[in-house]
Amino acid sequence: MAAMIRGICLDATDEQKLAEWWCSVLGYRLKLGTAHEMKGKWLGSIEDPKGEGPLIWFNRVPEVKTVKNRMHVDILGDVDEILALGATVVSPMTEENQWAVLADPEGNEFCVSTGEGVLT
Repeated sequence: MAAMIRGICLDATDEQKLAEWWCSVLGYRLKLGTAHEMKGKWLGSIEDPKGEGPLIWFNRVPEVKTVKNRMHVDILGDVDEILALGATVVSPMTEENQWAVLADPEGNEFCVSTGEGVLT
């Protein structure tokens, strides 16, 4: 093995707001510092409280997203529930494609499937 994924990074104009949105979608929590002056301070990332999912970092950038992502995450979930939380549809699920392409509130694209009929 030459490498492993340490975390996933998302650009955002309002990084904490976007982090909180992803927490509501994934059941994650804000990662807080634990030592000295960082104790209780948000560290710019979110974590899976079960320790199973990857760490996700949020980087403040001045510009809004303008073009398609070159890399994205795939998640298992309920499209309607994620839409109710504020995602938008980029491309709906079809019989041919058993996933929907959605965008978070800042336009970062991701795929959602129920896991049924999806190749692993």
